[in-house]
Amino acid sequence: MYIQLDFESNDPIYTQLKEQIIAGIAKRELLPGDALPSVRVMAKDIGINLHTVNKAYQQLKQEGYILIHRQKGVVIHPDGVEPADDAYRLALKKKLHPLIAEAICKGISREGFLDYVNGIYKEFEQGKEKGEWMD
Repeated sequence: MYIQLDFESNDPIYTQLKEQIIAGIAKRELLPGDALPSVRVMAKDIGINLHTVNKAYQQLKQEGYILIHRQKGVVIHPDGVEPADDAYRLALKKKLHPLIAEAICKGISREGFLDYVNGIYKEFEQGKEKGEWMD
């Protein structure tokens, strides 16, 4: 899996790293039990502070995406990611609410919004690289 960070983005680097690892899991580029680089190796490989990698890894661990073992290192959770529960669905709704409101304000129709969502969903199902469906 290739990690590409945007150092000019308003999104924190640890958030970008975390989201790319989750995307790798969703695209099946990272499978249950697959090893990730150690905090130090990841930080060196992508040229960021090890505390930034540690923060991303700790959040991924808390959310059940990875396990961190002293002997085995960092691995994608061997049991896979837990299915969505009511708390997750509520959090998802809270994240979508402002996006939909902005889309409506910017004149994007329901159908247009759903086309974007369906295209992105297809990207993950097919394991395509970001943006290929947007021709």
